[in-house]
Parts: sequence; C-alpha cells; structure tokens
Amino acid sequence: MYDFCVVGGGIVGLATALELLRQRPGASLLLLEKEQAVGQHQTGHNSGVIHAGIYYAPGSLKAKLCFEGLHATKAFCDEHGIAYDTCGKLIVATNEMELRRTEALYERATANGLKLSLVSSGELREIEPNITGIGALLSPETAIVSYRQICAKMAELLKASGADIRLGKAVTGIKEEADSVRIEAVGESWQALKLVCCGGLQSDRLARMAGAKVDFRIVPFRGEYFVLPPEKNRIVKHLIYPAPDPDLPFLGIHLTRIIDGSVTVGPNAVLGFSREGYPRLSINVGDTLDLLTFQGFWKLVGKNWRHAAGELRNSLWKRGYLEECRKYCPSLTLANLKPYAAGIRAQAVTPKGEAIHDFLFAETGRTLHVCNAPSPAATSAIPIGRMITAKLLG
Repeated sequence: MYDFCVVGGGIVGLATALELLRQRPGASLLLLEKEQAVGQHQTGHNSGVIHAGIYYAPGSLKAKLCFEGLHATKAFCDEHGIAYDTCGKLIVATNEMELRRTEALYERATANGLKLSLVSSGELREIEPNITGIGALLSPETAIVSYRQICAKMAELLKASGADIRLGKAVTGIKEEADSVRIEAVGESWQALKLVCCGGLQSDRLARMAGAKVDFRIVPFRGEYFVLPPEKNRIVKHLIYPAPDPDLPFLGIHLTRIIDGSVTVGPNAVLGFSREGYPRLSINVGDTLDLLTFQGFWKLVGKNWRHAAGELRNSLWKRGYLEECRKYCPSLTLANLKPYAAGIRAQAVTPKGEAIHDFLFAETGRTLHVCNAPSPAATSAIPIGRMITAKLLG
C-alpha cells in the first residue's frame, strides 16, 4: 500500500510527485509511466522555451503560474547544474495591426510585473539584422532549456527520496475502494491511499476509467516543426515570434533557438488523428473514431474551419509554411527547412465545441485528475505541482 500514486511521468506529474514528498517527507509514493523513460510526450516534444507569461490577462491564474514558473524553473536548473540560456524573445510586428497587438501585449504584460520593452524598426534591424518588422516587443527574461533534462533530474531526485518509479506500465484500470484506490496494469496491480493522474494526452480516458464525471474530450493538435541547417544557427540571437492573433489559442510559426545550438521553425497547429502519432500523416483508428463520434469535435471544426483549412494547407504545402516565416525572416528558402520531430498538444474540448484554455480538474473521493494543464505547462510545472498538491492534500 502506497500513500500516493502519480500516473504520468511528464514534467507536471514529476513536479507534483516531488512536491508531495516535500510536503509529506517519508511518505511512500509510486509513479507509473507507460513509456520506457520520463518526459516522452508533450514535455519532450515542445520548443524548450521557458516562457515569461506575456500573453495572459493581468491577475489570471495562468499569468501568476507562468511568472512563478519562469523563476522556479531557472532556480531548479541553477541548483542542479542544468544548462539554460536567457536569450530573450522578440514578438515582431510586420504591419500596423500587428504593431497595435504588440503594444496591447506590452500594456497587459507589464501589468503582470514582466520586464519588457518596445523596440522600434531601427532598433530591431540593429539587434536582429535578418529580421524584418516595423516594431517589436522584447522580453529579455525568456529562456531556453531541455525539459527532458529537467525531467531526468526530477526522476533522479524522486528515486533519491524513496519514490518507486515504474516505467513501461500503462494503466488499464482504476478502481476506488472504501479505504484505497487500486491501479491496474497488464498482469499487475497496486494500491494507494490517494491517486493523482497527470495523463496529458490520455487525461480524459484516465478520468473516465476512475469513474469521474467528465464530458470533455482531448482533441490532439500536431505541431509540425522544421530545423534550419547548421550554417543558419546564428541567423537570430533571440527567439522570434509573430504578433499573435488574440482570437486564436496558438502563437503562430516562430524561430526558436534550441539549447543544443540549432534553430527550429514552427510549430503550426494541425488537427491530429492519433494522440501519440508523431510521424507525419499518422492515423490511429481508435483515436479517430473517438474524434468522429464526439459532437464537440464537429462544432469546434465548424467554428474554426477557415483557420483549420489554412493550417492544413501549410502542412501539406511546404511553400505556404515558408511564407509564414518569410513575413519576418525573408532570407529563408525552401532548402533551409529540414525535417524535425513534431509535437502533439492535448486540447480539452467541451461538447459545445469550446476549447478549454484554463485549468480543468476532475475528482472522486480518493482521486484527482489533471484534465487540462494549459500552455505553457512545462514552464509552470513547478508551481502547478504545488497547486495540485494543495488540492490533493486539502
């Protein structure tokens, strides 16, 4: 019998497990991960950015957690010798409408306590000669890191604290009993006093497995990236983002420096037909049927079909993808876009076709399910772990 069981070895599950043991030293804890290593899905397939929280409404929970996470993640890296680079981020405006958006972002983000500055077109040319724009918003605190390295260190710390980490254990059943929770995998089972599921792409299925009343569904969105050839590694000094459309939940195709020295281009946001199908055109029959039989999916598509069609076009037509980048980096060519691993974002969607952009939890007597941990969950993972632990122990 364990005191706690955490399902999911992504960064949110690992941070939650660490916080549980920090608040309950000496407690027994089991962490179950279905892959053969931690951090293999959303955590290990993102752009590696430590975000500052520019986009979120002043006073909102997302703004608070991201601001705390920015500093907590850097402090964790400092403490454990994990490399990161505070290279800064530029949100570039290429027309008057985008310039107004960057100015509005400046007002919102400075209200959240962020250190930002507006950059003129002349200053932009000076600091980033390869980038074209009529102005930009500079976030000097934004950084890059390997979240897989952070996850590996968190797993190491958990083991040192006595946690039992079981890899390759896909949960097949969750049964709440009078005094415990039984968690089952193929040929094995464990019992715990309390269970927390941080299942990401499988969060809705784990919640239903436990008997939680949930009506949302996870809709996967593929984020497709390219990487620039090594001779282009110095094309930018900062991260380069377009001015985002406030009506859309995605940030647009951007140039991202990676901690290994390379530069990626992306991601787009294309509807996926496999929750864990990273190769292009992946289809999982069960995941596809799950989508097609969910009324919220069709309502979501109906509301956003123009944007979805544009994303699909750019996914299938590389030149369209390139043109999105050339708006602010005109020197890029088709030959510069080399293949790179895709990521998949778990987007919780309601039966009304509404994408959920806030935190979403489901609970039973002894279980807590993190059904939606909105972007940027990797940056915010440490304070999210504190919040989840407070809910579980409260």
